[in-house]
Amino acid sequence: MLKRYLLAPGPTPVPAQALLAMAEPIIHHRTPQFSEIFASAAAGSRKLFGTDGPVMMLASTGTGGMEAAITNTMSAGDRVLVVNGGKFGERWAEIAETYGLVVSTIDVEWGTAVDPAAVAASLDEHPDTRAVLVQASETSTTVLHPVPQLAALTRDRECLLIVDGITSVGVADMPMDATGIDVLVTGSQKAMMLPPGLALISLSAKAWRFSDQAKLPRYYFDLRKERKSLEDDTSAYTPAVSLIVGLNAVYRVIENSGGFPELYARHKRLAEATRAGVVAMGLKLLAPDSPSPATTGVWLPESVDGGKFTKHMRDVMGVTVAGGQGHLKGKIIRLAHIGYADTFDVIIGLSAVEMALAEFGHDVEFGKGPAAAQKILAEQYSRNA
Repeated sequence: MLKRYLLAPGPTPVPAQALLAMAEPIIHHRTPQFSEIFASAAAGSRKLFGTDGPVMMLASTGTGGMEAAITNTMSAGDRVLVVNGGKFGERWAEIAETYGLVVSTIDVEWGTAVDPAAVAASLDEHPDTRAVLVQASETSTTVLHPVPQLAALTRDRECLLIVDGITSVGVADMPMDATGIDVLVTGSQKAMMLPPGLALISLSAKAWRFSDQAKLPRYYFDLRKERKSLEDDTSAYTPAVSLIVGLNAVYRVIENSGGFPELYARHKRLAEATRAGVVAMGLKLLAPDSPSPATTGVWLPESVDGGKFTKHMRDVMGVTVAGGQGHLKGKIIRLAHIGYADTFDVIIGLSAVEMALAEFGHDVEFGKGPAAAQKILAEQYSRNA
């Protein structure tokens, strides 16, 4: 028997409450019964995003939300600045170029956060820049970018801050309105603890003003239609009914587990413990200076083939972690601690890494990594906590 553990940064495990809710008989999406669920999920999404504005729920993955962020705010020939520090920074540039935008980039070393001074310099050099496109948490490099500092740079300019929050929303406490984010996107298969297929997106008042002037083509992803439909507790087109039912269940799980403050505290605790465990093993962190609370990137020993390593963990040990992307392929692993994850997921992940390292001939002192993590994780179970 092989029990399987999903410790990758998406898709992530789904709690039983959401699975059971989604397993109930399907209901029609144009009924008062579904509208009640839809309205509840929309209200929960506003709390999640930290915004008073509408949050649109699209039957799409997060990439569809990224595309909608561009097509609803930009016009062909507009200049945008892309923070390119990983595979998903590259994706921002690819989407923007597809729609005929003029793309300037700040190339950031993978594993490093962008320097706000570099963004400020680019905006000064190109005052016609209409948007800064950035990941809050760059999943491929496990970096957390300084979004609040970037928001301070765009706030008083005719320039939007458009943020891919796919592995930061519900992970890091970064409320959209208070931070000054103009467009924020996330997806269901990360901190929302659901299967893939639902994108959430919200626009600030400034971004809606840009939307009124935008001339890029949009039909299915026309957020003006979605905003109008939200007023009637429905969507413009057929919604992802089961996922929205599941989303509503997830919000109840979060509320019953201490609310969003505890959600953020848990992710922070798990991330700190994972990093402590990895360092105790003698391994190096991919992003030591600005690590994401969603996923920890780890350099493997040079003698270890990362592709074979992750395959062994998945197929032989039953523990799925992510490997590297782009030029990091075969060199790193990424241990996720996002969404429906807790103390013993971290212990299992670190223990599995130690056992796999030993299998690949690396000298390992068993238990050293998990022990370092336990010192941090045990505090939550203390009777004096």
